[in-house]
Amino acid sequence: MKKIIFLVLLSSSVFAQKFTPQEISRWKAQAKGITITRDTWGVPHIAGKTDADAVFGLLYAQCENDFERVERNYLIAIARLAEVEGESFIYHDLRTRLYQDTVKAIALYKSSPNWMKKVCMAFADGINFYLYTHPDVKPKLIKRFQPWMPLLFSEGSIGGDIERVSLAELKNLYGTPNEKTARKEDQGDGSYDNFEPEPKGSNGFAIAPSKSASGNSLLLINPHTSFYFRSEVHMKSDEGLNAYGAVTWGQFFIYQGFNEHCGWMHTTSGADSFDSYWETIIEKDKKQFYKYGTELKPLTSQTISIFYKSPTGRMKKDFTVFRTHHGPVVELHDGKMGVIKIMDEPLKALTQSYQRTKAASLDDFKNTMALQTNSSNNTVYADDKGNISYWHGDFIPRRDPSFDWSMPLDGSNPATDWKGLHPLEDIVQIHNPASGWIQNCNSTPFTVSGESSPKKENYLNYIAPDAENARGIHAVKVLKDEKAFTLDKLIAAAYDSYLPGFERLIPSLVSSYNEQASKSDTLSVKLSEPLELLRNWDLRFSETSIPTTLAVYWAQHLRQDVALRIPSNSDQLAVIDFLEKGTSSSEKLKALSKAMNELQRSFGSWKKPWGEINRFQRITGKIESVFDDNQPSIAVPFTSSYWGSLAAFGARKYSNTKKIYGSVGNSFVAVVEFGKKVRARSIVTGGSSSDPSSLHFNDQSAMYAQGKFKDVLFYDEDIKLHVERSYHPGDL
Repeated sequence: MKKIIFLVLLSSSVFAQKFTPQEISRWKAQAKGITITRDTWGVPHIAGKTDADAVFGLLYAQCENDFERVERNYLIAIARLAEVEGESFIYHDLRTRLYQDTVKAIALYKSSPNWMKKVCMAFADGINFYLYTHPDVKPKLIKRFQPWMPLLFSEGSIGGDIERVSLAELKNLYGTPNEKTARKEDQGDGSYDNFEPEPKGSNGFAIAPSKSASGNSLLLINPHTSFYFRSEVHMKSDEGLNAYGAVTWGQFFIYQGFNEHCGWMHTTSGADSFDSYWETIIEKDKKQFYKYGTELKPLTSQTISIFYKSPTGRMKKDFTVFRTHHGPVVELHDGKMGVIKIMDEPLKALTQSYQRTKAASLDDFKNTMALQTNSSNNTVYADDKGNISYWHGDFIPRRDPSFDWSMPLDGSNPATDWKGLHPLEDIVQIHNPASGWIQNCNSTPFTVSGESSPKKENYLNYIAPDAENARGIHAVKVLKDEKAFTLDKLIAAAYDSYLPGFERLIPSLVSSYNEQASKSDTLSVKLSEPLELLRNWDLRFSETSIPTTLAVYWAQHLRQDVALRIPSNSDQLAVIDFLEKGTSSSEKLKALSKAMNELQRSFGSWKKPWGEINRFQRITGKIESVFDDNQPSIAVPFTSSYWGSLAAFGARKYSNTKKIYGSVGNSFVAVVEFGKKVRARSIVTGGSSSDPSSLHFNDQSAMYAQGKFKDVLFYDEDIKLHVERSYHPGDL
């Protein structure tokens, strides 16, 4: 058995070394050439002579805003979260360790091109200089950041490839009997205590000059993430960097944003970038093998040690884990080991993530896409030459099309192995469609541009298996007829209040009520007034809408009541279709009665306007948000994206609340126009700072809830008119 070496675990002193006088002197010298200008919204505009200077300043500024989130992301990346959070995160760290190798990251850093080494070193230097100049800030674990760390955190999406591996299955395989979990979770009672989690996703729109009032292309950047997952920044250098947008805490590239020539928006993709295999295990001579064609290959075993915090101190748990040539074993069913194979190209991924921010043209951007490591995302693009483009995924393995790649494969059949990658031209994409617009809302690429969309029959089934969803339908509706988009009209489209998810559900509920033989029974009398409100509802959300409240609570109860009957792996529209056609009239009406009861119990009346229940609140800057009905909060009109709300607001009730509070959905949102000069507007959840005492902790909250945006300050002459503070890193 081979003992796996994970260098960060060899000694905690690796992260506890004191900074040397030589390092401090070098940092101070570099900081003098870097300027951080905070505008009147607290947004940092970082300027330096070199890209490395800009990265140094960016990480310093991020730490000023929220060091806790910066450190948290690297505790996850280096698989040491359990040492801070405790035993419940052991399997989270184990999953990371199965796929990420610190030894490899260090080797990749050492062999990286000089430009990459410089920006990686600047990443570490910027954070370490912040820690040196802020001795009152106490890291939970990482006291020294290393330049190889970004190679373990090279892609900025909220749901990376590793998250495809189920923690529950991992625990069932490698855990003790007491740790094993049931595969079927308790379905709950349908109340907001058991509300379905908000679907992960995002919206991206691109508008061609033919559809814009100015004759310039436009871009909507609308990621749906957990709130405060990214921060709004502007970074530039004399080496061609001038990018503005959202950066994930601890990373040194703008993940979703724009520069003076082009902009890019990523939406989580269903393009098939990974595969699951069942391996047939054979024991021979007291050794384990797995079948591969006519061969028996040795099953590799390793020991991984996970350290974790306990009430008695730092503890260790050892795991013997297994691998085949397909990847690590992550689940076990009926004597077969399950393996999930994902992309493993950290240096190329980091290169692509950074270089796209410096693209000056469509050809430049295509060159970054040709690195083919944006594995979990689609890309919506617009530029100052009037181009709009879309790519559905980026990393798609070439496979034998005779297999069903939506299902786990027989790992013993060599024909199921990947056969390289599909070249970029094989991927579903469109450039400058005749329709004049592009949309993607984590939905099929075959409706991305209306009638101008790519045709499904021209592609292999596994390349784009994504289903349509309610947001995709809604996006087409708001984009197809407008002839003269402006930034204001693009914002209005992105916040359109229509809820297509209820188009068939509400009529089916009304029909169920009408079918009742008697209208004098107790239930019919109870439902009469709410049914009349729903019958006359225009399917639009608003703060004052009582039907929105009724519809959302009713649909939630109905979905939970029949959850065990909904076919597994149903896509969003299939679930909605089942709620309409697969449930009885009695079930529909009983679910409405339950919804009314819950509203009556929680608020004293079922006739509650949506905005009185659905709230935005920010009272602490902690990673785990705290909510309190007795503290100030703001009414939010939009709903969960599940029902087709383009402006997503995933909210739920907490153990100490009756109202529901948002924690995921619209976060950083921007609209951009690419003319002779860039014009842009943006909004974020709360504000730029995570410090409750800061003026910029909640200064954008009301605007966020109302769908109102601030002007982006991109050019020096505009920034100078709105300066709150300008300083060098280290100035106190």
